[in-house]
Amino acid sequence: MLLINTEQSHAPSVPLVHLGVLRVSGVDAKAFLQGQLSNDLERLTPARSLLAGYHNPQGRVVALLRLVQQEDDDLLAVAPRDLLAPLMERLRRYILRARVRLDDASEQWQVTGVLSDDAMTRAGGALPLQLGAYSTRALLLTPRQSDGATSSTDAALQLLWRQRAIAEGEPQVWAPNSEAFVAQMLNLDVLGAIAFDKGCYTGQEVIARAHYRGRVKRRMQRFVTGDAAVSLRCGDSGTFSDGRPFRVVDAVPVAGGGYEFLAVTSLPGSASDAAMRGDATEAERHAGTGGGAAMDAPARVHAQSLPLPYELPV
Repeated sequence: MLLINTEQSHAPSVPLVHLGVLRVSGVDAKAFLQGQLSNDLERLTPARSLLAGYHNPQGRVVALLRLVQQEDDDLLAVAPRDLLAPLMERLRRYILRARVRLDDASEQWQVTGVLSDDAMTRAGGALPLQLGAYSTRALLLTPRQSDGATSSTDAALQLLWRQRAIAEGEPQVWAPNSEAFVAQMLNLDVLGAIAFDKGCYTGQEVIARAHYRGRVKRRMQRFVTGDAAVSLRCGDSGTFSDGRPFRVVDAVPVAGGGYEFLAVTSLPGSASDAAMRGDATEAERHAGTGGGAAMDAPARVHAQSLPLPYELPV
């Protein structure tokens, strides 16, 4: 890919005001996060960002973080703003004697989405984060001006950013879905957000059990519905016309009515969710349904399956 200077790029970009920045600093910053997150922090370098999940002890995803390294002992993590405070509260419980500090740095950094798959280099204090092998987008962290002003937001570009994320099968965990899904239900194993060869971290036992002892039967998949009467948002639940319950990860409206969306549901060819509960993997039984009673919502949605850019394990 072409290397471009972030100050010279003319790729369309959009301020992502819904995303905040967590700063993790101190000589034990990496070691501390290594024991908390699903990815291997040894893979994080100034030239390589990482996607990682923070999970509860049942293996359910509390939040997804995009990590970038400023210095060896100074890391930044991009996550939804509304999850930063509870995330920091949870993480602080485990600091103990570690020499690490957690700060909400959202007012110091502007998070911008870049609608280009060109690789970016650091320039002018900006920190680029590539979003993985399947993405045609990137994130850019730029120090805010002293007045704290933010760029205006183009609604059409915001919608395009979300549609691209859905088409690329990239999950985000917003507050309505925090602790709703086991890691593999969001395809984090396929997206390289889980390191199965690293040491212990919160939720590892359940995540490893799902990987080594049985297939995860509910996975995030991509759909479109042309039903103008249907309204879908993150966390909404329903039932497809074939009887499979689903829970929405994210959704965007499409022209002419209806929505394109990512949803966690049974894999094609599997038994219905109700029948599956008696045939779930050990990990799924241990973690629970990941959707509670909402997965049994009676509303029916007629939707067409759309391809993802990656293959799901079968």
